[in-house]
Amino acid sequence: QVQLVESGGGLVQAGGSLRLSCAASGRTFSIYVMSWFRQAPGKERELVAALSSAGSTYYADSMKGRFTISRDNAKNSVYLQMNSLKPEDTAVYYCAAKGDWRRLTNSQQYDYWGQGTQVTVSS
Repeated sequence: QVQLVESGGGLVQAGGSLRLSCAASGRTFSIYVMSWFRQAPGKERELVAALSSAGSTYYADSMKGRFTISRDNAKNSVYLQMNSLKPEDTAVYYCAAKGDWRRLTNSQQYDYWGQGTQVTVSS
């Protein structure tokens, strides 16, 4: 069992930066693929970035070069550094965990979810 708790969301102006954190419980944190999803009002939940236990990464096209996912297994934490934020990045951001690298973009394949943290980017 893994419990995930996000933090770090807030209000930022366009062009600014935020760093989201996700703290995980459970001693098996290091084996999971950790991902960040986001969901804007009226839109489907979409994968932002994913990071495997071996260090493989995936980024959605619109986030490449702006967002960076990282993890600290000693702290049971995963992070999302978001730079050059745009108003269209406004959404609730969720941390999620799954056991393998397959079908990363399918939210239904994930075993554990955090409660989400709101990110609002003003123009």
